[in-house]
Amino acid sequence: MTLNRKSKIANQISSLAGRRLRRALALLFITLVVSTLIALWVGYQPLDLAALRTDETARTLFFRLRLPRVVMAGIIGASLALVGGALQALFRNPLAEPLTLGVSGGGAFGASLAIALGLGAKVAGTPLIFVAAFLGAGAAVLLVYHLARTGPVVLPGTLLLAGIVLNLIAGAGVVLIQYLSEYGRALQILRWMIGSLDVVGFDLLWRMLIFLVPGWIALIWAARDLHLLAVDEETAASLGVDVRHSERLVYVASSLIVGTTVAVGGQIGFVGLIVPHAVRSVFGEDVRIVLPCSFILGAAFLMLADAIARTAFGVGELPVGAITALAGGPVFLWLLRRQQRLAAI
Repeated sequence: MTLNRKSKIANQISSLAGRRLRRALALLFITLVVSTLIALWVGYQPLDLAALRTDETARTLFFRLRLPRVVMAGIIGASLALVGGALQALFRNPLAEPLTLGVSGGGAFGASLAIALGLGAKVAGTPLIFVAAFLGAGAAVLLVYHLARTGPVVLPGTLLLAGIVLNLIAGAGVVLIQYLSEYGRALQILRWMIGSLDVVGFDLLWRMLIFLVPGWIALIWAARDLHLLAVDEETAASLGVDVRHSERLVYVASSLIVGTTVAVGGQIGFVGLIVPHAVRSVFGEDVRIVLPCSFILGAAFLMLADAIARTAFGVGELPVGAITALAGGPVFLWLLRRQQRLAAI
């Protein structure tokens, strides 16, 4: 096959992928809009449009509490889903996600340690809790990767086992820190263990975006390389991918994103597992499509999960992390069983 022929085929494939991505994004954007409206509408008290026009208190509650909370749910859900899709492509394992790989646990441990030590200050405008969570998440992903890697091969079973064990160790460390901390700080640490989206105003959201946006851009930028790495490292290297550079980029970006979301919202698990799997089931395996679509669907998913947490059972507000765990746990077990069947074949 001539070089021109290969180039023409590659351009046709790229054009087809672009059209599929545009159609997928259009559909998911509609899903996001509907999810946003539902999340804004429901709550302890349903949204009253007439009251928003005439009642100053209702407007204050809406713009200072409900709207920032829905936006935060969208930001954290999009972030976790994007990281989950990137890690699954990098490790070639559909069970990989921030919680199962211990990344969330490492971030929670770092944030908990910072809280226990009273490190609420800022350095150059950066909250030290963010820094501690980032360092914890980064250490976790590097440790799990090195434990699972044998020469050029990453063993999927070892990867998953190492991540789960590391998450358990980090969880035990968080409990120990909480036990040894004073009462007020122990309650703050509890928030990280169950996941919460409480926020007042938009100031915290702007600070989050300073850290999250570079991570988002890095992972979306790496989508092409991850698409090739999802096949295998040798194929990716033969097609011009700098494998080690791509790995380091994904590690740093994922740690930055997960560290920030954990420092703000606590451990919210399984978003990075459910959402990329749903996207692949509907739109195919192309990582260049999976990552941006997971970003949008992740935002919609966590908005709806938080809406359920705020209204379910009529007993007050539930931790959103409990809702995502109830939804994600069965999906995780199903994927694990499915992977075992495929391995047996």
